[in-house]
Amino acid sequence: GFDHNAQSLRIVTHLEQRYADFDGLNLTWETLEGLVKHNGPVVSADSPISVAPYAIRKYSEKHDLELSGHAGIEAQIAAISDDIAYNNHDIDDGLRAGLFTIDDLLALPLVGDIFSNVMSAYPSLEPRRLRHEVIRRLISEMVSDVVAETEKRIKENNIHSAEDIRTLSHPVAEFSSEMQSSHLALKKFLYDKMYRHSEVNRSMSKARRVVTDLFNLFYDEPDLLPEEWQGLCDKPGSETTARIICDYIAGMTDRFAVEEHKKLFNLSEHNYR
Repeated sequence: GFDHNAQSLRIVTHLEQRYADFDGLNLTWETLEGLVKHNGPVVSADSPISVAPYAIRKYSEKHDLELSGHAGIEAQIAAISDDIAYNNHDIDDGLRAGLFTIDDLLALPLVGDIFSNVMSAYPSLEPRRLRHEVIRRLISEMVSDVVAETEKRIKENNIHSAEDIRTLSHPVAEFSSEMQSSHLALKKFLYDKMYRHSEVNRSMSKARRVVTDLFNLFYDEPDLLPEEWQGLCDKPGSETTARIICDYIAGMTDRFAVEEHKKLFNLSEHNYR
C-alpha cells in the first residue's frame, strides 16, 4: 500500500536528481529521521523491521533511522504544528463550504468559547473577519499550550540532549491534557461533519477512481507513460513497473491527475504528445 512518509523519503533520497554523483538531496540524518518518524515510532521495540513500509525499511537498513524510537524535537514540533494548522483551517473551509455552521461549533470546548468571546466583543463583525479572528485566536491558544506543555515535559523528564528525547516512551512536544481533550473534540466534530459529509465523500470517491484508473492503465500499458518514465519501467505488470507508476502518480497535483485521466479515458479528447 501507499505510505506518504515512505514516499517522502523516497523522493528526497532517490527521485530528486540534483547532483552529478548521486541521487537524492543529501539531507542530514536528523531531517530524514524527522520525515519518517514525525508521527511517532514506525515500529515498536519488539517488532521486526520487516513491518515497516518497504522504502523506509530499505533505507534504514543502510542508514539506521532508529525506527522504534521517537523523532527529535524539531520533527515533533512540525507534526503537532501540522495538526494545529490542518484542523483550524478546516474550520474555515467547512464554514465557507456550508458543511456546518457557527451554531454547530458553539457546543465545542475552546472553539465555542472563542467564537462567543469574539462575537460578544464585535457583534457586527462580518463573517469572513469573524472566522479569521477566531482561527487566529485558536491557533495562538494551541501554540501557547504546546510551548508550555513541552517546557514542562522537558523539566519533568530531566532532558538535556536530543538523545534523551528520542529514548522517551512518549512525545515531548504535545498538548496539555485539557487542550488535548478540546483538540480531540474538534477532530471528532470535523470527522463527523466534514470528512464524512456526502459532498466530501463524492469528491473522495472521484479521486480514488482517477488514481485507480490511471494506475491500472499504466500498469497494463506502461508505454502510455511519458518517455522518461517508460525507460524506468520493466515489463507490464511487474513489481518494478508498479513502483515507478506509484512514483509518477504520487508526484501529480490534483488538477494534473484529473486532466491526465480526461486525456486517457475521454474518447472525445484528442491529445497528441
